Amino acid sequence: MDTSLYNDYVLSASVQAGWISEDQKQVIESALARLPGVAALDFMYDQAMLEQSQVDMLQGLIAQAQNPAPATAVPEPAPMHSVELRPPNPGSGGHSKVLDYLAYAVSVGASDLHLGPDSPPLLRYNGALMPISPDAAELTPEECETLARQFLRPEQVKMVEETGGVDFCYQAPDQARFRTSVVRQRRGWESVFRVIQARVRSMQELGLPPVLYELVKYHNGLILVTGPVGSGKTTTLASMVQQINIERHDHIITLEDPVEYVFKPEGCQVTQREIHTHTESFSSALRAALRQDPDVVMVGEMRDLETISLAITASETGHLVLATLHTSNAPRTMQRLLDVFPVDQQAQIRTMVSESLRGVICQQLVPRADGKGRALALEIMTNNPAIGNLIREGNNFMLPGQIQIGRRAGMQLMDDALLELVEKSIITPDDAFERCEDRKAFAQELAGRMKKR
Repeated sequence: MDTSLYNDYVLSASVQAGWISEDQKQVIESALARLPGVAALDFMYDQAMLEQSQVDMLQGLIAQAQNPAPATAVPEPAPMHSVELRPPNPGSGGHSKVLDYLAYAVSVGASDLHLGPDSPPLLRYNGALMPISPDAAELTPEECETLARQFLRPEQVKMVEETGGVDFCYQAPDQARFRTSVVRQRRGWESVFRVIQARVRSMQELGLPPVLYELVKYHNGLILVTGPVGSGKTTTLASMVQQINIERHDHIITLEDPVEYVFKPEGCQVTQREIHTHTESFSSALRAALRQDPDVVMVGEMRDLETISLAITASETGHLVLATLHTSNAPRTMQRLLDVFPVDQQAQIRTMVSESLRGVICQQLVPRADGKGRALALEIMTNNPAIGNLIREGNNFMLPGQIQIGRRAGMQLMDDALLELVEKSIITPDDAFERCEDRKAFAQELAGRMKKR
């Protein structure tokens, strides 16, 4: 790495970590321009702008940048057929081509398949999007529409034509199930398939911590599983529902858009309803569910005020409610619950949530250092009198402190989970740093831990 690139890297990383400001960066760049050959790291340390722990951290990142891990390649199973399509022929042609693509995606362990115009078929593998093969030809808009029409039912084709898109679960013959989205975009029709494992994985297989086993033993209250799209929320939620299914003799109702994992009744009766297929919306389905003598209700996503309000009410009236939200940590989750309500109702909702909440599980998937899949990082907050009081008083910013205090009870912050994964060499420091919450504190703590090793 030459001096200019080296200095740019050091300064950019220092700004990103919050160690220096943009104004300070410009001053340092101006000074270095008059001092050819001087390294930014040495200059900043000499000027007392960096501590030794921060210097160690940067040197570690620079070493990784100079010696990057080899890129992960998609395994090479049996070669795919040519992407050249024949004219539409129901029952073969385009339909069989889609099945070929789906079978290939499953065989290499991809999580998603994209079939879009002016692009080769794409796979999401270990979180990264890449062509299905190095020499894969681009699909034309006509080919993409042909592919979509071959596996869509007539009513689904009509919905795409009239509304611009359709979401559903596609059961490929003799294959897995796929959460499927077909939309019309500027260049034509596009289909995206998310692979759904045929078998619900157990909490033990996923490596979920013991505190989550305690959460699913409750017979009432609210459990929230949160995280960005593609972070494994549905898989975690399904494993928790399956644990209840095995251990108890209750009535479980799942409300999903679409139905993904299919539960075989073990000890419980399981009712699965798909939004837009079996019911109009999450809110109408949840309202109906409360009249069906449920013990446990799983809500695939809490999207609006009415659904969130009904879920909170259900958790207060003797039902265990498990649901998902697209939030990244516990304080933002609490704020998201409140933000949908009018200001004059928020005090009442804070009180209700403070009493009914059982736990918040925030998660993300991080590429493993060895390139073999992704590792699960969890932030866990369980309710106790101190947590409940902070929620009731609206002091969400103080929740991280209480989570740290509650480590013996199984609670943990996301940054602590990432640090632990780095210490065990499961993920790289770079990947952890990109995903942490408090970058300055994280960098300092990570540098200290790496120095002790």
